[in-house]
Amino acid sequence: MSIIRSERYAAFFLLAAAALGLILANTAVGPAIMGLQDAHLAIPGTPLDLSVGHWISDGLLAIFFFVAAIELKHELVAGELNTVAKAIRPAIAALGGVIVPSVIYLIVTAGSGYEGGWPIPTATDIAFALGVLAVFGRSLPGRLRIFLLALAILDDIIAIVIIAVFFTESPNLILLAAAVVGVVLFGALSRQLHTRARPFVMAAMLVIGVLTWSVVLLSGVHATIAGVALGLAMALKPAMRTRHALEPVTNGFVLPIFAFSAALVAIPQVGVSELAAPFWAILIALPVGKMIGIGLGGWIASFFGPKGQRPHLTPLSLLAAGSLGGIGFTVSLLMNELAFARQPEIADEGTLAVLLGSTISILLSAIFVSLLARQHRRQKAASAVIHAT
Repeated sequence: MSIIRSERYAAFFLLAAAALGLILANTAVGPAIMGLQDAHLAIPGTPLDLSVGHWISDGLLAIFFFVAAIELKHELVAGELNTVAKAIRPAIAALGGVIVPSVIYLIVTAGSGYEGGWPIPTATDIAFALGVLAVFGRSLPGRLRIFLLALAILDDIIAIVIIAVFFTESPNLILLAAAVVGVVLFGALSRQLHTRARPFVMAAMLVIGVLTWSVVLLSGVHATIAGVALGLAMALKPAMRTRHALEPVTNGFVLPIFAFSAALVAIPQVGVSELAAPFWAILIALPVGKMIGIGLGGWIASFFGPKGQRPHLTPLSLLAAGSLGGIGFTVSLLMNELAFARQPEIADEGTLAVLLGSTISILLSAIFVSLLARQHRRQKAASAVIHAT
């Protein structure tokens, strides 16, 4: 169980699942697997009728967003983002990491008709970014690790807002009102988990959570937003216990299944020159745009706040932060699916671009984080020698 909780192993499972999906999609069994993904599964007596792929992206992934929302709440209430002073620096860096990739995407796709995919390179996969940090940055100073963690978390918040605002068409307001009621009840019940009625409360919360997810799905809003709302509404202490219990499920099952499903893409049999503009836009914007945007934002942010509380952001640390931000992976794949839902050929090219761009960012971040960690070890050793003499 501890292996599945490990950030480094979670990143490995995610990458292995995506690689397996891409490989199988381009073998003889590929059409059969992709056909299974398109098969519909309906729940009798309800209006819920989704393909296997959508049960994964709308259903299973909501669990991941529920867990992520709990972590967001912890950081906002009792963690490293609980004051404006703490949040302002990573917030500026995260904002730069959204604006620059978006601009690059829009420049590359200008006049192509595919400008609507601009959110795809704005996302950071927090699970993968933390996995790279866990593997290559174990000796980094605490303040810098906190900055990188806060940056990834704020990037997740921006991604959630983008999904809610830009990928929702004509929502059913009555159903959304019902979902709000469900979220309020869920939050109120979570504050009764310390009582003797805990088993009944847990059962009621499970039923209300599922109903709320269903109502959000039917309202026209992407169903993962239900996971976010429920996670934020839950009382913090029981929420953290729930997060701990669900962490192996999200790391070992939910995220790998989604990565496998999203990567089931047949590589287009076209020449490089025939690839559509979104492919190149995403491929450039993820590793390059994120590095420039986060690096520039981080440099600007380094001038904010009391000097004693500022993270020491050297050019190398900014490169490390920017390359970590370029690992779009899970959330970028979801945005690609939403942006090009009616253009499957472009969506397939977008998936390949996300995988390639994220891989480039993984390699770059592994190099920069390793160099940064080595630099810190040398400084620490030199300081120890000085103190010893």
